[in-house]
Amino acid sequence: MGYLARFDDPTGERFGIPTYNFGSAPKGLCTRRQLAAKGLTRGRQPIAAQIKWRRGRRVAYLYREDLARPKRPATDAQLAALLKAHVAQCICPTCGTEYGYYIPRSLGECLTCHEGAAR
Repeated sequence: MGYLARFDDPTGERFGIPTYNFGSAPKGLCTRRQLAAKGLTRGRQPIAAQIKWRRGRRVAYLYREDLARPKRPATDAQLAALLKAHVAQCICPTCGTEYGYYIPRSLGECLTCHEGAAR
């Protein structure tokens, strides 16, 4: 079996669901990210097919674009909660300074406080 036909199984006999090589899926099938880029969500539909690559260690599931539903926009309350969480991750719990980046979770405080405690 050649390299290009390694995972090609459009009937699903070998892998249980239709399987394609990377870059060879038929039109109308999309990954979740491709659907999201088009403003769609899979809408509880079952997996229609899959793509395999990297010697079968990598798999991406495919969904039918015609069965996908439009994404619902986030509510004002959801957006407010996300902003609040973002701000909380940017404030050092030790000194209370707000930074323009996330405080490293591995350190638990800003770099200035961490370096001061290490001395």
